[in-house]
Amino acid sequence: MEYRKFGRSGLYVSALCLGTMNFGDVTSKEDSFSIMDKACDLGFNFFDTADVYGGPQRPDIPLGYGISEEIIGQWLTRSGKRNEIVLATKLYQPMIPGPNGRRLSAYHIRKACEDSLRRLKTDHIDLYQMHHFDRDTPFEEIWQAMDVLVQQGKVLYVGSCNFPAWGIATAQGEAKARHSMGIVSEQSVYNLCNRSLELEIFPCARHHGIAIMTYSPLAGGALAGKLSQSGVKSRRLRQTLAPQLQERILRYEALCTEAGLAPATVALAWQLANTNVTTPIVGPRTLEQLTSYQAATELKLPPDFLAKLDEIFPGPGGEAPEAYAW
Repeated sequence: MEYRKFGRSGLYVSALCLGTMNFGDVTSKEDSFSIMDKACDLGFNFFDTADVYGGPQRPDIPLGYGISEEIIGQWLTRSGKRNEIVLATKLYQPMIPGPNGRRLSAYHIRKACEDSLRRLKTDHIDLYQMHHFDRDTPFEEIWQAMDVLVQQGKVLYVGSCNFPAWGIATAQGEAKARHSMGIVSEQSVYNLCNRSLELEIFPCARHHGIAIMTYSPLAGGALAGKLSQSGVKSRRLRQTLAPQLQERILRYEALCTEAGLAPATVALAWQLANTNVTTPIVGPRTLEQLTSYQAATELKLPPDFLAKLDEIFPGPGGEAPEAYAW
């Protein structure tokens, strides 16, 4: 496993990050333990979770579950590997009743951190991420609360998720004024089907020395090679994709077949070849899926193959403003 520098920090993380959203939901505790054991054997040192993971967020179930964090906490206690893992979690979603049990107020940040520490059975969180951008809370308040957690040793680094580029820049300006390190990472969706990060987020992250963690690298399974197959899964997938995207994915699957490569492996290897991406997050439901993802770290796609991928999935046309202005 390759280890990469985490933005401008002195931290190093594995080239693939283990995502745990399925733990406690579609993956049992026992299978989750096996996945984490195997991940360590494969060289993963970076685990990502969130307080809300472990059950569906539905209108009839307005609060989060916290089950994923609980499973990880039990595994950390059993395995004794806490000091070998860079542990990341998130806050924002509603976890307790009432209007203040969500978002990024200082009130909620303090409570959410204490609850995550309890579920994770640890005394500190290595990377504490703001799960969504909060337009209702000023960054003076957010950084005041985060700085206290850092001073108390409960949080080492602070990251963002799903932030706009202007939000990252605003957050960094306020952090600099407070002489705080500010955001060290941004986590957002990125894959061959959705390359919008290239427009604003990538150049913003480079400017501020921010690591990029990408989620949904397989586009919810659309890039896993299922579309051209027969069966229920293929039919369901077709129902969720626009005709133009279906055509591109079928071309993609044909290209992978011609090269003798698994589509899922190619999708991950394409991200690993991008110097703007620090680590894609893989969220295996099974041990077999985890093992298959490891192959991407050993695959180096040649320039002509990468060019063919750009032809199929052209992206936004580069970075702003050149992508849309003279």
